[in-house]
Amino acid sequence: QVQLVESGGGLVQAGDSLRLSCTASGSTLSIYGIGWFRQPPGKEREFVGHITWSSRSASYVDAVKDRFTISKDNAKNTVYLQMSSLKPEDTAVYYCAARLRAILSSRQAAGYEYWGQGTQVTVSS
Repeated sequence: QVQLVESGGGLVQAGDSLRLSCTASGSTLSIYGIGWFRQPPGKEREFVGHITWSSRSASYVDAVKDRFTISKDNAKNTVYLQMSSLKPEDTAVYYCAARLRAILSSRQAAGYEYWGQGTQVTVSS
């Protein structure tokens, strides 16, 4: 079992930065990677980025790759999503998720076994 706790959401203005945290506990040695997803209002959940637990190699969806950075603090078992140059269209509930295997693409939500509770990010224009 893996537990994920997210924090760091809030209300910001366009152009601002915000950092989300995702702290894992439990069977963290079984984690293959952590993904970040978001669900804008009235829309389906979408992939944002992913980092492998051991190598810390990160990948991103094109819409955010020049603005968002995913990093990991091994000592704290915490993954961060650093968001900069935020836009109103980044408004969403952001989720982190843990996957134990790399069977499906990191972009597929179905490949993740554990999910955080979500944190709201609102970007005003």
